[in-house]
Amino acid sequence: MPENWMLPTIFPIGGFLFDFLFVLIAIPIEAYVLHSRLKFDKKTSTFYAISINLFSSVIGWFIFFVSEPMLPIQVKSELINYMLFNNFKSPNTHPLIILTACIIFFATFLMKFFILRILLISLNESFAKKEEEPKTFQRQQRRRFSSLNFQNANLVTTILIANSLSYTAITIILLFRSK
Repeated sequence: MPENWMLPTIFPIGGFLFDFLFVLIAIPIEAYVLHSRLKFDKKTSTFYAISINLFSSVIGWFIFFVSEPMLPIQVKSELINYMLFNNFKSPNTHPLIILTACIIFFATFLMKFFILRILLISLNESFAKKEEEPKTFQRQQRRRFSSLNFQNANLVTTILIANSLSYTAITIILLFRSK
C-alpha cells in the first residue's frame, strides 16, 4: 500500500446520483425476474432485489474508494475527467473501460449471488426453528442433495439473468447520456 493513503477529499456526487439512478432501475427489473423465476411473492422479491442491489452497491463503492489511491496517475486522470466532464482525454482508454466493465459485471454477479444466498439462508425460518429430525435413509439424503444442487443452479441462472437485464438497461441509459 502507498504511504500516503488517504480517503479522497472530493466525493463524486454525480457518480453517487447516477449509481442511485442505476439502483432505482435495477431493483424493479431484478424483482420481476426473482418473482417470475423463483416464484417469490412480489413483496419478497422486491425486498431481495433491494437488499442485493444496495449491499452490492455499498461494497462496490467501498472497493472503489480503497482501490482508487492505488491506480496509476494516467488512469486517475481519465477517471476524474470522465466523472467531472463526461469525456475521455485519451482514445486508447476504451479497451480498459471494456475490460473494467466486464470485471465489474461478473464481480457484481458473484456479490449478488452470495448476498442472496446468505439472505435466503439467514431469513429461512426452518433453519431458525431447527428441530430434531428423524434419521433419513440414504436415498432421501441423495434426493435432498440433488434438489439443493438444482436450487443453486436455478439461483445462479436467475441472478445471472436479472443482473444481465439490469446491466443492459443501465448500458442503454449510459449510451443515451453520452450522445
